[in-house]
Amino acid sequence: MLKGFRDFMMRGNVVDMGVGIVIGAAFTGVVNGFVKAFLTPLVGLVTGATGDYSSKVFHVGGVTFPYGDFVNTLISFLMTAAVLYFCVVLPVTKASARYLPKKPKAAKRPCPECLTEIPEAATRCSACTAVVQPVAVPVGG
Repeated sequence: MLKGFRDFMMRGNVVDMGVGIVIGAAFTGVVNGFVKAFLTPLVGLVTGATGDYSSKVFHVGGVTFPYGDFVNTLISFLMTAAVLYFCVVLPVTKASARYLPKKPKAAKRPCPECLTEIPEAATRCSACTAVVQPVAVPVGG
């Protein structure tokens, strides 16, 4: 029982995921702090609001709507998403395309019995197990 748990915990993807969650939480704290300290006051300056913009509210029928807090959270989300996209997703995508080129897909043809796509060089259909003649592949191509 403990050996299975140990094997599960020692898998690379579990450890990587745990580290990613911890770093993501720390990064979110940094972004939230930056937004609260710098960007939300700038929004307040641009809109003519004075004081802490994140504490701005309006009231309708005795209900309080904290729109300043929502703007603060929205800016934090957009910054986090932008940084993750431009600093993680985009570089990893470009590196993968450059260093891990995709293999060309094998040419396929339909099985004459069940019409399932099978490789041209196949001698038997993987779906219906029908025996099929392989398509002659030209030499050098």
